[in-house]
Amino acid sequence: MKLYIATSLDGKIARDDHGLDWLPEEHEDDYGYNALMNATDVLLMGYTTYDVCIGLGDWPYKGKTTYVFTSDAAKPATNDVILTTEDPVAFTKRLKEQAGQDIWLVGGGEINRLLHDAGLIDEYIIAIIPVVLGKGIELFPNIKREQALQLSKHKVYDSGLALMYYRPKAT
Repeated sequence: MKLYIATSLDGKIARDDHGLDWLPEEHEDDYGYNALMNATDVLLMGYTTYDVCIGLGDWPYKGKTTYVFTSDAAKPATNDVILTTEDPVAFTKRLKEQAGQDIWLVGGGEINRLLHDAGLIDEYIIAIIPVVLGKGIELFPNIKREQALQLSKHKVYDSGLALMYYRPKAT
């Protein structure tokens, strides 16, 4: 499973109000997005992230199976999304045992924390945006598990964005 996410230099994935206006405008390079989408058939996200995504317009992940973790299965969904009240860790462990392409952990912070603490993230693909937000939603709020990472590749763009690929170091 891959966590592919953008973060500010100070580790925020969104403003306090879930705003994403600080993310860079479209760029001639897709920052590894198309390669990720071509290698992925399942997406995981929390309900708040899902709510932000549907607020942006057309569903951007058509053709991919998307599971959204929520405490309230009665919340509205779309044809492209499966809401689940299952424990994210147990659900993801079962999902990783199934055949298929890769799994993209879209976020947000709480689901990132749970799956990181359970040791279920195989690759961290982090787009570091050159902005300091100060306040906002943390990439890994209140993590409990330390994990050393090994940089496997990186690319720095003229905009200052740095795309970093990390894999967990063996302990």
